[in-house]
Amino acid sequence: MSFFSYESKFSQILIKLSYSCWLNMLWIICSLPIFTIGASTTALYAVTLKIADDSETNVTKQFFDSFRKNFAQATRLWLILLIAGIILGLDGYFVYHLRASSTGAVAVMWTLNMALLIGIAIVYVIILTFTFPLLSKFDNTDIAMLKNAFLIGVRYLFLTISVAALHFVMFYAVVVIFTPLILFGEGLVALLSSYLMINIFRVIAYQQENQEESE
Repeated sequence: MSFFSYESKFSQILIKLSYSCWLNMLWIICSLPIFTIGASTTALYAVTLKIADDSETNVTKQFFDSFRKNFAQATRLWLILLIAGIILGLDGYFVYHLRASSTGAVAVMWTLNMALLIGIAIVYVIILTFTFPLLSKFDNTDIAMLKNAFLIGVRYLFLTISVAALHFVMFYAVVVIFTPLILFGEGLVALLSSYLMINIFRVIAYQQENQEESE
């Protein structure tokens, strides 16, 4: 097989890199109104999970099909998470400064509050990490989607850490090392994350099918 033939490993890697670049551009454009970030992220993972499963066809069509299909629920979930994130960030800001300006027993109290907020922030990040990939693959209520995102993140802790590390590495690379990498940005992170998630999502889908058959 030729090194540059369509079926070669090298060509397939280049094709998937080009997909990630194009999907990243679609994700940025569709996220610009801010309140659509949830729908845009869901659409992004709907395509990258198909790529990881070797079942993609027309990536642009699949992106916008998912964007339209999941828009209402993804937007609701995103606004819930956005408001929660703002509240958590403000709490963290005030507690940090109150702790810094306090001494003695009061400082200890604010330190304990800060530790509690850090724990809540970890839970928040776990839920944020898995909510939209789950929404792109499964149908469920808003509460169940948030609950399942947390349970999956805790059960598959190595996966959670790996996905978080991918986001951090991309952010660091764009900001510190080579800014033009923003062309790949979230598209490449989502694609790599999808390869990590796909086997777990296959197991969940299989369990869901068996449960539906038994009912």
